[in-house]
Amino acid sequence: MDVITRRRFLLASGVAGGGLLAAGGTAYALRDILATAGDRDPAARTLVLVTLYGGNDGLNTVIPYADPAYATARPALAYDAGAVLKLDDEVGLNPALTGLHRLFGEKKLAVVRGVGYPRPDRSHFRSMDIWQTGRPDRPENTGWLGRWLDAAGGDPRLAVSFEPVLPPLLAGATSAGATVPGGSVRLPKDVSTAQLTALGAAAPGEPVAQGRAAACFADLTRVQDLMHDVADTEDDSADATATGGSSQSLESQLALVAKCVQAGAATRVYSVSLGGFDLHADEKQAQENQLAKLDKPLAAFAERMAAHDVVIAVYSEFGRRVHANASDGTDHGTASDVLLLGSGVRGGLHGEPPSLTDLDQGDLKFKIDFRDVYATLLADVLGSDPARTLNGWTGRLDGVLA
Repeated sequence: MDVITRRRFLLASGVAGGGLLAAGGTAYALRDILATAGDRDPAARTLVLVTLYGGNDGLNTVIPYADPAYATARPALAYDAGAVLKLDDEVGLNPALTGLHRLFGEKKLAVVRGVGYPRPDRSHFRSMDIWQTGRPDRPENTGWLGRWLDAAGGDPRLAVSFEPVLPPLLAGATSAGATVPGGSVRLPKDVSTAQLTALGAAAPGEPVAQGRAAACFADLTRVQDLMHDVADTEDDSADATATGGSSQSLESQLALVAKCVQAGAATRVYSVSLGGFDLHADEKQAQENQLAKLDKPLAAFAERMAAHDVVIAVYSEFGRRVHANASDGTDHGTASDVLLLGSGVRGGLHGEPPSLTDLDQGDLKFKIDFRDVYATLLADVLGSDPARTLNGWTGRLDGVLA
């Protein structure tokens, strides 16, 4: 079953929005990933990709506090110089990012500014599709890391997502990454496991679309079992706490990544995520709350991985508009920042910040094509030819990764 088709069917039909989750055809238990320990090339680096869903406001994350246009554009949302965690005399981090600020001071955090793509799309789905497929020019059915996986041999355990739904970025043409769900699945009221099992049963001669829908429901019971497997494989109470509960926090996802890395699993790519960044109203405190959920586990994970060859990349599908809206929030925008942490990362500010006055229909003009970031990660972390994965793309970031 094509995991991309399956995911899009769920989204189009509203099933995913109703709280149901599907794992596609590549769900694994944590023990399957840990079983690869010993198969890893000791010289291989690891990439951890952190997706911030909803469109994080980059201007209130990496804050241009010294630019008067910033306060003018968003008087109720702007932070003054005394509130930000300063990176230099012009920009600083959101007050919630104390851990990342400490890492920046230790030259362990790189802030890549003004990242975007040509002819930006402000739709959540389409923009995330562009970021995850690496194709801003036309629709694409494979993810950029899925295409890397195709070339790397196709073993799903080389690219692992700790999310119940396999992200499109890990779906290739001939292979797909592995889903290792954590947390728990909450079924809608009055829906039982027996009902899902019945819905998932294939019927002879049924239409293809109906068969795909049935398979999605069938996945749910398997996901529930796998989530119990994750908890059962944990050896101590601290890790068990991290993987349990009704929600799949970033902290719990990164705890699983750390467990796999420290065990020497063969996995080269891990995908984790944090949602809740689509803040059209009353944004300031709400974003601080979300950034705090990013900062503490991410900084702790980066420090835990200091002895390992791990690179972490953090991105969102787009930034927000420069000017605040009438509800003290911001609407969908374009360019934003990408954060890089970990082994070989040259900390500091990289790239030219977009102008807050020379705008494209009210939005920031990107300075760095996101494919330059991907090409750098493919070449310097995964040891792969970027042009092969990114349809001939030859750009690269300079001086960010050693």
